Amino acid sequence: MIKKVPHLAHWGAFTAVTENDRLTGCEPFFADADPSPMLNTIPELVYSDKRIRQPMVRRSWLKSRENSDRSLRGREDFVAVDWETALDLVAEENRRVRDRYGASGIFNGSYGWSSAGRVNHARTLIRRFYNLGGGGVDQLGNYSWGAAQFFLPYVIGTYMPLTGRVTDWPEVVEHAEIFIAFGGLALKNAQVASGGAGQHSLKPALQQLAAKGTPVINISPLREDCPDFVNAEWIPIRPNTDVALMLALGYEIEQRGAVDDAFLASHCVGWPQLRAYLRGEQDGVAKTPAWASAITGIPAARIVALAQQLIGKRSFITCSYSVQRAHRGEQPYWMMIALSSMLGQPGLPGGGFSFGHGSMNSVGNPRIDGPAPMMSAGINPSGLAIPVARISDMLLNPGQPYGFQGETLHYPDIQLIHWAGGNPFHHHQQLNRLVEGWQKPQTVVVQDIVWTPAAQMADIVLPATTTLERNDIGGSSRDRFVLAMHQAIKPQHQARNDFDIFADLAERLGYRDSFTERRNEREWIAHLYQQCAVAHARKDIHWPEFEEFWQRGYVEVPEGGAPYVFMDAFRADPQTNPIRTASGKIELFCQTIADYQLEDMAGHPEWREPQEWLGAPLSAQYPLHMISIQPSDRLHSQLDATPSVQRNKTAGHETLSMHPRDAAARGIEEGDEIEVSNARGVMLAGVRLTEGLTPGVVTIATGAWFDPGFGKAWQSYDRAGNPNVLTLDIGTSSLTQGPNAMSCLVEIKKRSGCKNG
Repeated sequence: MIKKVPHLAHWGAFTAVTENDRLTGCEPFFADADPSPMLNTIPELVYSDKRIRQPMVRRSWLKSRENSDRSLRGREDFVAVDWETALDLVAEENRRVRDRYGASGIFNGSYGWSSAGRVNHARTLIRRFYNLGGGGVDQLGNYSWGAAQFFLPYVIGTYMPLTGRVTDWPEVVEHAEIFIAFGGLALKNAQVASGGAGQHSLKPALQQLAAKGTPVINISPLREDCPDFVNAEWIPIRPNTDVALMLALGYEIEQRGAVDDAFLASHCVGWPQLRAYLRGEQDGVAKTPAWASAITGIPAARIVALAQQLIGKRSFITCSYSVQRAHRGEQPYWMMIALSSMLGQPGLPGGGFSFGHGSMNSVGNPRIDGPAPMMSAGINPSGLAIPVARISDMLLNPGQPYGFQGETLHYPDIQLIHWAGGNPFHHHQQLNRLVEGWQKPQTVVVQDIVWTPAAQMADIVLPATTTLERNDIGGSSRDRFVLAMHQAIKPQHQARNDFDIFADLAERLGYRDSFTERRNEREWIAHLYQQCAVAHARKDIHWPEFEEFWQRGYVEVPEGGAPYVFMDAFRADPQTNPIRTASGKIELFCQTIADYQLEDMAGHPEWREPQEWLGAPLSAQYPLHMISIQPSDRLHSQLDATPSVQRNKTAGHETLSMHPRDAAARGIEEGDEIEVSNARGVMLAGVRLTEGLTPGVVTIATGAWFDPGFGKAWQSYDRAGNPNVLTLDIGTSSLTQGPNAMSCLVEIKKRSGCKNG
């Protein structure tokens, strides 16, 4: 019997096709003109041999509990237990650790991409569970734009543009006379959006921009960061030097008398301080095109020409999320805002600045503003949290101080990790440090679908269902569809829904009714739908009753409404519509940041050498700059264990792209197995040669499952090709402590005995 039901993943809505209760295919949503090919891999994940089939407990932990040998995590076998025993163990550990150490002894970790569904959304549920139980140590920010989230409010009063609430694509297409993309406009990145989507919008928007003939300039180490049909000019740049280029553009524009003095006076503060820095009045170094050329590798004449292209034009400048995922990653975002302000562009239709066009789906979608379905996680009564990327530091340095948002804080002493959804051994930088830190707590609980590296290094492992084995509701506030997610197949093996797992744990700890609010899964789905319906009704958008929505499978929000232009009200009247900075204006110099007296950040945009870049002394020993990029065939590390993704590997490892010139200098050929190394570690990879890279730069996708030799003595290298065994474990700055997991210096050699060698 063939059955079809509506469903949703972060990479798009689809119809799940089953035959005799077995998932056989995923058909794209009718409204999606550019569906993601990742839909085809979903059945492989559901039936993966990596599924966690039943609750499991590490053998020696079961005997000794908090006194077990923690160095055996990842190297010791597991004992199967029934669900009642597993839940009892987790609840007992919660009670024991909370009683002995308080909320500061519990770290409730997650990352939000485990499910597009909002009822069984692991990140929400684990926060809700621990918040209602007395609190724990939470995570602040995310790995996507963690630096920008905590920096932008100082300069423009909000981080909301990072969520996709930026100038609509139709406004950009109609009015922009030049489009500058720092970090490119890669279509592969726009396959995904948190909460899923009914439409993939980037490709149609770029096709319209290309048809209009708008000049597009891709400033990136990668030519492939823009699709060919855009006809973008590629300006190759050394990684982590974008701010130097922007400073030189600002210098040239100021020298040519092309600054919009009226806009700077009425809408900005700090122009005199920034101008003095551009001219070199502070440090004796004028930020000329020749100065920037030596740093960026871009000819000075091209920098001058680019400044000329911007002058007198309606310009739209965007930075990808990846630009700020680097040491001092706040600086290019700040200077992009300043550069656009110097040109008087913010708030103009098709003008100004943006973040994330080309980094995620739904950015710039025209949509009447309204919420997506979302269950409340509640308030953490402990008030304890760390920046998302400081996990290793926290585990390795309990009680030690660190800087964040101008304050000195101290790391808690974690004795219990409960991680539900997401794979920290993908996201986190410098995984060898994380392995070391992971051995410190007395107990580690991991709740997931498959045996991720984190699950393999846990003490208690709880098997969760895939989205197709349960009902749910999903959608994004930037997409025009809210979507029903019907259960397509019965739960596989002994997997249980995340909501049910936490509800049963809450019952053991005495607060089930508070956690569930006495609603079951279906009642929560209807409740979240109704919340959205009421919010949209206030905008005169009326949704059908829940049962009609559930049967149809979706509700569509009309495009309608006035075109959205970021900062247009502020531009029209900055006195009546100030932004939420200390001054009410765009802060090109921020007195608040200056008053923090940070050693690594001034009160205005600036160039300071990042710790690792191609101009650093360390490049003599490690002369290649490795950039990790988002994969095209998976979402982060999801789907990596499937056969389809494994077939895309090279020489059995993640594929690393390399310029032929760099490969030839090392005797490396297409398809070779290589060792990529620096002082922090070694990983194996396979080689792909391409001229679409800045020489001296290599790229590799993130998401290969960290494989240091599980079940054996630890190996000295990662065998899968996970770049985060090599990256730095430092914050982007002491202001934001953002993730710095995108780039580092390496050396590469062909592995002895491999193909062609």
